[in-house]
Amino acid sequence: MKQKLFIYQLLPRLIGNTVTTNKINGTIEENGTGKFNDITLRLLRRLKTSGYTHIWYTGIPAHASATDYTAYGLPAEYPSIIKGKAGSPYAIRDYYDVDPDLAVNIPHRMAEFEALIRRTHTAGLKAIIDSIPNHLARNYHSVSKPEGTKDFGEDDDPTHAFSPRNNYYYLPGQALELPLPPGETPTQPPYSEYPARATGNDCFTHKPTRHDWYETVKLNYGIDHLHGKQPNFDPIPDTWIKMRDILRYWADKGIDGFRCDMAEMVPLSFWRWALPPIKAQHPGLIFLAEIYTPAAYRDYLSGNTFDYLYDKVGLYDTLLDVSLRRRPSSDITFTLNSTGDIRHRMLSFMENHDEQRLASDHLLKAGHRGKAAMLVTTCTGTNPVMIYAGQELGERGMDAEGFSGRDGRTTIFDYWSVDTLRRWNNHGRWDSTQLTPEETDLQQFYRRLITLNHREPSLSGGLFYDLMPANYENREFDSTRLYAFLRSDKKDLMLIVANFDDTQRECTIHIPPHAYTFLEITDTGNGRLQPLLQEERPPIPFSPRTPFRITLEPFSGEIYKVTFEK
Repeated sequence: MKQKLFIYQLLPRLIGNTVTTNKINGTIEENGTGKFNDITLRLLRRLKTSGYTHIWYTGIPAHASATDYTAYGLPAEYPSIIKGKAGSPYAIRDYYDVDPDLAVNIPHRMAEFEALIRRTHTAGLKAIIDSIPNHLARNYHSVSKPEGTKDFGEDDDPTHAFSPRNNYYYLPGQALELPLPPGETPTQPPYSEYPARATGNDCFTHKPTRHDWYETVKLNYGIDHLHGKQPNFDPIPDTWIKMRDILRYWADKGIDGFRCDMAEMVPLSFWRWALPPIKAQHPGLIFLAEIYTPAAYRDYLSGNTFDYLYDKVGLYDTLLDVSLRRRPSSDITFTLNSTGDIRHRMLSFMENHDEQRLASDHLLKAGHRGKAAMLVTTCTGTNPVMIYAGQELGERGMDAEGFSGRDGRTTIFDYWSVDTLRRWNNHGRWDSTQLTPEETDLQQFYRRLITLNHREPSLSGGLFYDLMPANYENREFDSTRLYAFLRSDKKDLMLIVANFDDTQRECTIHIPPHAYTFLEITDTGNGRLQPLLQEERPPIPFSPRTPFRITLEPFSGEIYKVTFEK
């Protein structure tokens, strides 16, 4: 049976950092940073035993930062075009290099990354890194590119606002004017750009705002944004060739997948041209697309291109709204139905680096209140599931780190150490001795939930049956706060019930005869429901002919294994 994917997203810069200074806008010397070497075999094996199959290493390609590495032959940086001291991992300054912040021995930084990939494989895990194809840092300059490779923009003609032969879009006759917050003075050294180039978020002005991706430049894939987004794909645009070669470069290093940043801002024609030959050369290599337009989902899954798509505008949004009492839990049914034919190829999650932490003051205010949402996220299908480092500890993301601010997110822009991760690290021991009882309980919940998905074939590969329609008229089942469904591999039967309410709930659940027919369960005598998440609880008597009563804790739920008497 095909293994269900569980992806653990982590930023090496954050997960290994044990420095406690945490000075707002602190430098790397003041606040420290995690290293490749901090991601030890001990940690990786712990993640493996927790049920994860893949690690998404975020922030690997070299990106612009305020740290000076000119002594190592790297180009000078310009703070005015960098967000935060550490810089955004999505403002790439060299596609053929790794972030020097992450290396102990900077001249040997690539060797340290390659050693991390080997450790990952030794632990029985697979490694995913980012592909950032839509934009790069304003001061992009590769010092590590293979011999004979030309830089982006090296052969551009900047007198043309658009040319299919250019790598960038230009604003002839206009100099770049960078945003400056009130009260701040220009930073040194000054950065100038003439003519200005279009900014990464399709901002075609020489005056990007603080809300634009002003630290990045949009790449030109042959789409004429000045004339109705007309495609110019013959001959193949130079940017296509350069980006394909970059994907090949990293695939050849033995990574197992790419998370493709803002994939739909790049023409689908490029992905259909570039990905199939790379996948043929590297069997098993997966591509995950960050995408937010449901109408385009099926297009991006066709043609041997993407394997999985972000399920943000869909299950994530729905479960968050239900958890916050903005929508009834019955809406989950309609959300799942909207992607029913491609459900197995949707990447589900409740946190990542872009979203606010579930435990933040802006959302649920405590990590355990996300248990119900995670139960549904994890158990409704065979699709991959992603967990963001610290989520399983109830990390709140409420630090005011610097550029990021107290926004409920863990910073990707600042040098920082995350309290929960730092205590779990415990100076490289990666144990739970410094965690609170609540943090330990939540960590054990995630581990139990994920490992059950591997242990039980009904959860990893079984069919799904939604029980909500059969219980809309059930007065002892609140379809606005509860959600129930079945999973079965035609042998075993699982009942999963989630409680999104802030109070303990008792309910009865009606399972219609059609459910057993659909799931091909023929042995349906009396039996019992055995709790799997809380095994210490006694089984519940069960009859397929009458509703049965269960009790659910607040913001939680249970997975019951149904056994029938012979």
